[in-house]
Amino acid sequence: MAKIKIVTDSACDLSPEIAEAHDIAVVPLSIRFGDHEYTDRVDLTPTQFWDMCRSAKELPETAAPSPGAFAVVYDEAKAAGYDGVVVVNLSAALSGTYQSARTAAESRTDGFPVTVIDSKAVTMAQGLVVLVAADLAKSGAEINTITEAIESAISRTHVLGVLDTLDHLVKGGRVGGAKGLLGSMLSVKPVLELRDGVVEEESKQRTRSRALKYLVDKVRTAGPFERVAIVHGDAADLSVFTDQLSDIDLGGDFLVCDLGPVVGTHGGPGIVCVAWISAK
Repeated sequence: MAKIKIVTDSACDLSPEIAEAHDIAVVPLSIRFGDHEYTDRVDLTPTQFWDMCRSAKELPETAAPSPGAFAVVYDEAKAAGYDGVVVVNLSAALSGTYQSARTAAESRTDGFPVTVIDSKAVTMAQGLVVLVAADLAKSGAEINTITEAIESAISRTHVLGVLDTLDHLVKGGRVGGAKGLLGSMLSVKPVLELRDGVVEEESKQRTRSRALKYLVDKVRTAGPFERVAIVHGDAADLSVFTDQLSDIDLGGDFLVCDLGPVVGTHGGPGIVCVAWISAK
């Protein structure tokens, strides 16, 4: 049996408790409010982040980890007796995090195997893929088996999100194919999705309630599911959304997670997302 360490970054929005329970190492991104820099989920929790967003005069900024941050984790895995590392990063189209992880892997000269994979996703769409990898690693699977399962999961992974505002997305420069919404920002509640790692417009809905109902209807027709997660950014109406999902067969229990500072910086408060991996 192989002993493989699974590594990801904090954009996956897995809580520290879930990461620890699944033996996942999470390399954090950085969040900057003005002159103050914080480490995601180390000295800045999602709750603290949303509180700061309400009072901040300027939007926060995010920064990818350095290659050195990943190198430390790789070294720790080797020292702990692991046979290799598999890294699953947020979309390379959205951040330099994937490149940092690769640079650290490619600079190794000791033969310790490190495989770095672009999830082409973010938040719990990325997190669910990481959990697939962690479950296989726990079973003693080899790197090649884990890598193949990750690639399969990525091809079946989806995420849709309802925003309350496009301000954060536009000012953060991550709007991508959603630019068509800009002229009507005040009259719609946008539904966005990630396509090949890029934020794209999925639809326009007239009200928040209609947008959430639309999301429910999309989930209703998307099954069967392998894994499902709901993630939100301090959304007051989260329970309304989850109640509407109660009569849908989601294939078992689903995770409900807090949207962290990395994605929250660009998604803004009130965002509600649903991520899933379709069954094979």
